[in-house]
Amino acid sequence: MNNPQPQQAGHPRRWAILGVLVISLLVVVLDNTVLNVAMRTIADPHAGLGASQGQLEWAINSYTLVFAGLLFTAGILADRLGRRVTLMVGLALFGIASLLSAYAQTPDQLIWARALMGLGAAGVMPATLSIIANVFDPQERGRAIGVWAGAVGLGVAIGPIVGGVLLEHFWWGSVFLINVPVVIAGVILVRVLIPESRDPKPGKIDVVGVLLSILGLSLLTYGVIEGGEAGFGEPRAWATLAGGVLVLALFVLYERRIAHPSLDVRLFANRRFSASTGMIGLVFFAAMGSMFFSAFYLQLVRDLGPLASGALFVPFAVGQMVFAPRSAAMVARFGPKAVSTVGLLLVAAGLAGWLFVGATTPLWIIGALFFVMGVGMANVMPPATEAIMAALPREKAGVGSAVSNTVRQVGGALGVAVLGAVLSSAYRNGMAGTAGALPEAARDAATESISGAYGVAAQAGPAGPALIAQANDSFLTAMHYASIGTTVFALLGALVAVIWLPGRRPADAPPAGIAESLAEEQGVELVKA
Repeated sequence: MNNPQPQQAGHPRRWAILGVLVISLLVVVLDNTVLNVAMRTIADPHAGLGASQGQLEWAINSYTLVFAGLLFTAGILADRLGRRVTLMVGLALFGIASLLSAYAQTPDQLIWARALMGLGAAGVMPATLSIIANVFDPQERGRAIGVWAGAVGLGVAIGPIVGGVLLEHFWWGSVFLINVPVVIAGVILVRVLIPESRDPKPGKIDVVGVLLSILGLSLLTYGVIEGGEAGFGEPRAWATLAGGVLVLALFVLYERRIAHPSLDVRLFANRRFSASTGMIGLVFFAAMGSMFFSAFYLQLVRDLGPLASGALFVPFAVGQMVFAPRSAAMVARFGPKAVSTVGLLLVAAGLAGWLFVGATTPLWIIGALFFVMGVGMANVMPPATEAIMAALPREKAGVGSAVSNTVRQVGGALGVAVLGAVLSSAYRNGMAGTAGALPEAARDAATESISGAYGVAAQAGPAGPALIAQANDSFLTAMHYASIGTTVFALLGALVAVIWLPGRRPADAPPAGIAESLAEEQGVELVKA
């Protein structure tokens, strides 16, 4: 007797819905990578906003800190209010913020607009995965999440190229304005194609915890950036740093006492979990810091256009896209400890290579260093996720991976702030003698950042070439100091992996699926059939 075929449980428009979700995610990921190639133009006082190095750091970190601080809360709001409406609101906020960013008249306006973009992105990211979990049945869900994850890699790969093309032909605001028509189309498609869904038992919102975390991290970041610009002996720097540490300590104490924390700090009592998340934070601290100074090196010291400099970031993304799918098999064969240690050593090797980069280093070497870093990063995240899955009970896996995602964002933000401070301080010391003969306003601009020195040199007449040469030399020295910092943090991550990450999993232990890990990393619990 023939058995009837089981009825398909997925939504009939699920693949069209996935296409809309990929577009929604792509516009968020792509915009963040585009900013790397736009920084020189934004720093230019004539073609851009004349942003200082500290203001550029804030343009990056205002987005990241808001996004990281609201990731948990946005997921709970999506479960409570509806995932479709949360996605639409997130996209709308992202589009409005992109429009405000494109037409910002001052660096401060850009910073605040970028913070609003982070708020919108926090609504988009968890909602997309929640909708995938809702419209696909368990048999197809893994493939759908694989497509979703591929959109992240695609955004990282094409973002610098898209940004370079726009900056070659249009003004700097075009890198933000391009988001607006995509967002409008996305909102319409979400409204037409995606069904509404909610969690019948949503979690509670931890408003106090969210505010404390964002305030504490912002104070800490401000103190680091201010210390790099004015010196850590200044009260504005050390007092703000102390205040940030105090607020974060209050945040930890508060989160330990409530039933529904925005960040379950009790998970860090698990040594393997702490090691895995710490490793992720360290490697993103190093990688994002290096991306910050390499953008200035390529566009100023090497005088590359936005498109050419953007193309040199592509090998980093290619390394991740090629090797990340193979990392799961490596983890299954050799265990998280071995794979992640090798991955972090590769990242450290790629970062250490910048110690030997000079003003005339062949560009293929720069591309090779980015590629090595990308290969290393591809072998860090899956082992770390595997270790998290093995370290925690199944019912804690979603929350644990969401914590690791937050740590990743915060690590990247602090990397930009701390290594940017090292870069700023070392550059200023290198320029002190040469800029001493300049008028006060020109001296301040030339010693504040290499972008400022180029602006002064353009109006300095015959003295301009000498000023540019000294600025380049000072920047290269500062970059080498910052490279030492990035390498040390990557090596610290490798040390953490060697000491605390587990080796090969027992043969009878069920492996955590990569698709499930990706979903759980954003705090989405996959419902079992």
